[in-house]
Amino acid sequence: MTTTKWLTFDCYGTLVDWRSGMTAALHSVAGTDADRLLTEYHRHEPNVQAEHPEWAYRAVLAEGLRRAAERCEIELDEEQLDVLGRTLPTWPMFPDTNEALKALEARGYRLGILSNVDREMLLLTLESFEVGIDEIVTSSDIGSYKPAAPHFETFRDRTGTDCTTWIHVACSLFHDVEAADSVGIRSIYINRENTDYPAELVAAVMPDLKRLPEVVEELFGQKPS
Repeated sequence: MTTTKWLTFDCYGTLVDWRSGMTAALHSVAGTDADRLLTEYHRHEPNVQAEHPEWAYRAVLAEGLRRAAERCEIELDEEQLDVLGRTLPTWPMFPDTNEALKALEARGYRLGILSNVDREMLLLTLESFEVGIDEIVTSSDIGSYKPAAPHFETFRDRTGTDCTTWIHVACSLFHDVEAADSVGIRSIYINRENTDYPAELVAAVMPDLKRLPEVVEELFGQKPS
């Protein structure tokens, strides 16, 4: 009897370097104010998502940036407000992403992505991946944004997996780790920015993806059969 074991990932921040991508995009419209604008943006994005879960992520990006620019007293026109959505598919992957995913695929694991972006944007990003992704759940599929539970519930319903055969891998405590815990799914926290974390919520913590295949096998107890 074979048992399918799944690893799901948050994409932007875990597999793709959102900070570098967003900073470069904001620098193109705000110059030296880019870092300040990015910090302010992240205060507004969760609010926009909570207020408008039905919005496409590109609209969320523009509205979050509009609120951030207003707060920072930076004038941006409509084209500039779309800079994050326009550039998102070109944001760079972390250097350890493809090697880790290829190693997991070679060991027999199925791979999924649970993302707060629009499906068409994610598919453009995935063109740079060197492995296939077996299942995708995006905000535009379900009209919901993490940390709400529907990403996880939808993935469970589509694949038939459960807490014994599924681990979620992510860099965001707010969007992913806490959400996974709320539906009983173990998570591996990729702590790329060396932040504090609630140890009781995570099955493992890693600074990057380099040892991910070995850690996954330790958590599952064996290779997929």
